[in-house]
Amino acid sequence: MIRLCEGRYGVTRREFRLLSLVVEGGAMSPSRLSELAHLDATRSSRVVAALVHKQLVLRDVQHADRRCALIAATPKGRELHRQLFPQIAEINRRMVSVLDAAQLESLDEVLSTLTHHAQALSDSIFLDVSADRGRWRGRRTED
Repeated sequence: MIRLCEGRYGVTRREFRLLSLVVEGGAMSPSRLSELAHLDATRSSRVVAALVHKQLVLRDVQHADRRCALIAATPKGRELHRQLFPQIAEINRRMVSVLDAAQLESLDEVLSTLTHHAQALSDSIFLDVSADRGRWRGRRTED
């Protein structure tokens, strides 16, 4: 899927995920988009900026309150979604085609349980620490 998204369409998987949320859900605030995508505001903002740069979404700042904005798909973004979504859906369909109905139901239950648990953990621990992966790049540690 990564090769398809990046190699053929020039978008990352995360960019396509946010684009899909906007295409399917309509224009929305950046905070709502972050919430739906399960991303922190900083990461979501970076992805939206990349999508704006690629002219796949517009960030429309509201005149009444310049802090408020709406993210909406452009015609180019909707066209990309129209082309790419069926291909990703087919890959997913083929991936799970080896499972019978009971296995699919079990997989759905397990994934749902893990998703809810991950969200609960995220909401309850390390609230005072933010991720800064770049901070540690290039540093060598002594053994």
